[in-house]
Amino acid sequence: MPLPRELRKLLAFGTGIGIEVGAADLEVVAARVRPNRVQVAGHLAIRNFAGRPAAEWGAEYGHFLKSLGMGHMSATVLLPRREVIVRQVPLPGVAAGEMENAIRFQLDTLHPYGDDEVAWGWSAVGEGAALVGIARRGTVDRHAQLFEEAGVAVGSFTFSAAAVHSAIRLNGHAAPGGFVALSRGSTGALEVYGESPSRPVFSAEFDLSPERATALALSELRLPPGTAASKLEDLLPQPATNPVENDLSRNPLPYATALAGACPHLAPPANVLPPEYRKSSSRMVYVPTIVLASLLALLAAGMAFYSRYAEGQYLKRIHAEMAQLAPRKERAINLEKAYNETRARTQMLDEIRGRTRADMDALNELTRLLEPPAWTNSIELGRETVRIGGESPQATSLVKILDSSPLFKNSALKVTNGQSFQIETTRRVTP
Repeated sequence: MPLPRELRKLLAFGTGIGIEVGAADLEVVAARVRPNRVQVAGHLAIRNFAGRPAAEWGAEYGHFLKSLGMGHMSATVLLPRREVIVRQVPLPGVAAGEMENAIRFQLDTLHPYGDDEVAWGWSAVGEGAALVGIARRGTVDRHAQLFEEAGVAVGSFTFSAAAVHSAIRLNGHAAPGGFVALSRGSTGALEVYGESPSRPVFSAEFDLSPERATALALSELRLPPGTAASKLEDLLPQPATNPVENDLSRNPLPYATALAGACPHLAPPANVLPPEYRKSSSRMVYVPTIVLASLLALLAAGMAFYSRYAEGQYLKRIHAEMAQLAPRKERAINLEKAYNETRARTQMLDEIRGRTRADMDALNELTRLLEPPAWTNSIELGRETVRIGGESPQATSLVKILDSSPLFKNSALKVTNGQSFQIETTRRVTP
């Protein structure tokens, strides 16, 4: 999964030396890459390197690096196109850790050199595909020994397709719909580079007009015929500073090679240089990266600590507010308690007042119902029952009279002795 653009820009930190091997000259570009900008530190053209002693032009190269403070850096060398065979190998379903073994298994079918020993390298392009560069081992050894004789530390031999593919992904990704880009190489021929969903990488050199070369590239990439071609230098990260002699419109490949060598951890280009020839840069170049990583780790730890500290301070403020509001809470509880007590007393007084009224209504009702010749000598009023004692010539008829009242029910004659009686009745409504 590709890194997000913002994270990729944050990790874009390094220094690269790009050397393009031309027919007669070497073109050297030194670039510094930082998260916020890219700077071309210097440009050097070594003329007629093939016809001069290696020590002579090697000293020229060493003086150039020392003047930039980059004497410890190893270079990424762009081999001539004619010396490297480039193949795109589809590897669907192959895990990233097994791609190299899968390529090695079919390596003999990818080049026409027969039994001749070859040097090769690869880089991933998209998901399930690899860009493979293959060169004769004798050719690679010859270049490696020449640079070693000149005292030039080399960490990688690569080719134009791999270098451009890595460089344009230094701080982002190419357009997902595909594109075609044109440029001029050191030989003056038209360099065409493109990408599309159906073909991850297309790179070729044409001795044709730009229009005809673009049409052929669009056909190979299966892009719409009307797709306009871009300039390759416009797709590369734009340098904040660039010496006037490093004209990207004339030849952007050395600059792309320097960018690819500056940040191999983001998009490593294919490296066909055998391991025994590779020279790594001084470890000091990683000090800024280590310092930056340490600062990021400290920043992350500080943010975590501050989060906990802020949370603790927030809890302290909450507890302080709770302590200030505690007396008010206690006072509110006491007021609520006093209110409930007062309400209960009021309800009790209302109940008592209602009982008195109900008792008076019951007495008035008994007085109305028990007419002469019946008379009473005792009346006991309870909350639910009433006991009546007295005398009447017809005591049994009093039960029906009491039950006919809306205030009494279930009346019963308890005791009768001649005209004396005692009746118990139930009150219908009890306040």
